[in-house]
Amino acid sequence: MHTINLGLQGGGSHGAFTWGVLDMLLEDGRLSLEGISGTSAGAMNAVALAHGLALADKGKNGDDTEQREAARAFLAKFWTDVTSMDSVNTAQRNLWGLILGGWQLEQAPTNILADATSRLFSPYQTNPLDINPLRAWLERAIDFERIAKLKSPKIFVSATRVSSGKAEIFSGKRLTAQAVMASACLPMVFQAVEIDGEMYWDGGYSGNPALHPLIYQCDSRDIVLVQINPIKRNAHPNTASEIMDRITELTFNASLLAQMRAIDFVKRMLAQGRLDAARYKDVLLHRIDGGEALEAYPASTKRQADAALIKNLFELGRECARRWLARNFDALGKQGTVNIARDYLDDMRMGSPGS
Repeated sequence: MHTINLGLQGGGSHGAFTWGVLDMLLEDGRLSLEGISGTSAGAMNAVALAHGLALADKGKNGDDTEQREAARAFLAKFWTDVTSMDSVNTAQRNLWGLILGGWQLEQAPTNILADATSRLFSPYQTNPLDINPLRAWLERAIDFERIAKLKSPKIFVSATRVSSGKAEIFSGKRLTAQAVMASACLPMVFQAVEIDGEMYWDGGYSGNPALHPLIYQCDSRDIVLVQINPIKRNAHPNTASEIMDRITELTFNASLLAQMRAIDFVKRMLAQGRLDAARYKDVLLHRIDGGEALEAYPASTKRQADAALIKNLFELGRECARRWLARNFDALGKQGTVNIARDYLDDMRMGSPGS
């Protein structure tokens, strides 16, 4: 049994890929989860998993089979609720996609009109009552008090302070339905979420996902990033919607790249003996992503919630997690399996001080 931490990105309905990854990791049963940090759709997956774990108790001799199965079942319930919106109407279905963190708009005339409206009017004008079905679902389905009592995994949900742009991490008793809503608050769609007098927007602006709580508040050196927002797309965006889609992806990846640069710097300084190993953690980074298979899904699908798409992404996530386990399980606790400089920094990587 290896203990790991998970970082779950936001990315609209592509969060169903993350669901598939989590389902396979839970089914496999060889991993213990110490911490999970999630943003937007990643935050929804995190609290759904934690709620499922909290519903069941460990068996004799610490057997967690019932807990893992309960978590798998509740994750499935959440995504079934998402896809059930498909049978209601297009407007509600699109709203669910936006709630999950999908900015993209299709070329249908109604969606083009909605896009134009969002650019001319703020949600304080278009949605003065601040109607958000996510609030009702979270308050009805998730027991945050039980999640707060879980010894493991620790759940961290990030949102962005409107006033400063800094990330705010909600965990323990501060993790509430309001905090998850803040993590998934797209500012051109929903009014900012107020918590203790501070206004918050989507956590993707400041941490997609935030990795520092997994580094500083968890003991395990292994962090597995479930990446659904591609760093690189080979296809060049040409249409207005494609350009906006890619701008959004680049914006939401900026914080991840900054965190990767910091992790890479610390690892190099530790390797050179320039930092105290007793004070700084040598993070072992891993990644599960869909690669070219996930890239085949255009960014516009991040806001679609039809059952066929969700099922395909779920199965893709399971298969990618299965392959990752087969290739990398034995590396856990020993070495990272991601080349940070090559995959995230490229020529942005600077030499060490004095070099």
